[in-house]
Amino acid sequence: MMLELDHLAVAAATLEEGRAHVEAALGVTLQAGGQHARFGTHNLLLGLEDGLYLEVIAVDPAAPAPAVPRWFDLDSFGGAPRLGTWICRCDDLEAALARAPEGAGVPVDLARGDLRWRMAVARDGRMPFGGAFPALIQWQGAHPAARLTPSGCRLRRLVIAHPAADDLRRALSGLIDDTRVAIEAGAIMALQAEIETAHGLRRLG
Repeated sequence: MMLELDHLAVAAATLEEGRAHVEAALGVTLQAGGQHARFGTHNLLLGLEDGLYLEVIAVDPAAPAPAVPRWFDLDSFGGAPRLGTWICRCDDLEAALARAPEGAGVPVDLARGDLRWRMAVARDGRMPFGGAFPALIQWQGAHPAARLTPSGCRLRRLVIAHPAADDLRRALSGLIDDTRVAIEAGAIMALQAEIETAHGLRRLG
């Protein structure tokens, strides 16, 4: 059972701040997404090559506060928009969780429109390694990337910096084998995507 890179998530205080951050960084236009009623969030989307996509996600001010902590650690989010989470898909969510670090979440059935998926959501909204370990998802039916307008953007590399880089590598060993994913030592946890665009190589953090 192996994980596959599925999508990247940029967290923002508001969708418009997130939109401005991504569009300025990549020189592209984001597409409309939708609402996630269970967590009181909404998103915007960008199709990437190779079946990947990028989302901007923020608390939806028009939605009632959820009864559970919001995913992507949005309850404690502050500051400028930033790439905060990478998401990997699998065919068997329970099997993936059995091999993941403690705190990687519990399966939750979710839907948006006619999209259906199961996702491992941490009980406190915070993924292991301060968000450096990927969120796990299992799609049921259609995948959103197939519906997005091609942007001409392709992920070249996802760089994950972490003070405990060796421990993170061990946690991911045997779970994912993707040359685009690079784990490096860093003073703080930080994600940066190197993305090929029509305007050249751009970096999104």
